[in-house]
Amino acid sequence: MGEMIRMTMDDGAEVAVYHAPAEGERRGGLVLIQEIFGVTDHIREMCDEYAAEGYEVLSPALFDREHPGFESDYSGPQFQRAVQLARELHPFEQSLKDAQTCIDALKGAGGPVFITGYCYGGSVAWRMAQISPDLAASSAFYGSLVPTTFKDDAPQCATIAHFGRFDDGIPMAGVEALIARDHPTAQVFVYEAGHGFNSDRRKDYHEASADLARERTLMLFRACGG
Repeated sequence: MGEMIRMTMDDGAEVAVYHAPAEGERRGGLVLIQEIFGVTDHIREMCDEYAAEGYEVLSPALFDREHPGFESDYSGPQFQRAVQLARELHPFEQSLKDAQTCIDALKGAGGPVFITGYCYGGSVAWRMAQISPDLAASSAFYGSLVPTTFKDDAPQCATIAHFGRFDDGIPMAGVEALIARDHPTAQVFVYEAGHGFNSDRRKDYHEASADLARERTLMLFRACGG
């Protein structure tokens, strides 16, 4: 349904962006932020699913400057490259700026704008809810920086965060501390699952948790005008 387009970002770089037009009545815009693995077939499939729900979706290939066209498997040398890109080569702040460029583009089309993201993208989605004044709601999936680096500030928009109880990379102590912050604009959900539970391409896929998290995400978006 969607296609890869090129968009000019704030630094003048042309970056690949997956664009999925809304099906039927347009409910609003949605920025969908990738995992460290790139804008993979799984990410594109999710974009198409949200487009089928009435959202115009943009998903920027965040690592295009450092590694054009990057798409990784979930193990082996490609996985190591994904970790290198996310942790060493690509500035997190640039991901935030690229997300805002996509928000601006969707805002110009009218209606509310939402954001969601997974793993690396979950941290982006949460942080954008804290710093962008242009979002109606945010749904952040298992972002490791959420209960650590970005736990203190309340999101500016209605936000939900999803974590797996058995996620080895995100200790529950941090998630519980985030819950204890009791941000008035945020709600944190814990699922009986591991990291990456939303992706049916990954070993920790947990269908019941994925379905519930998606249902909660759509309910939030619709409650916030979408």
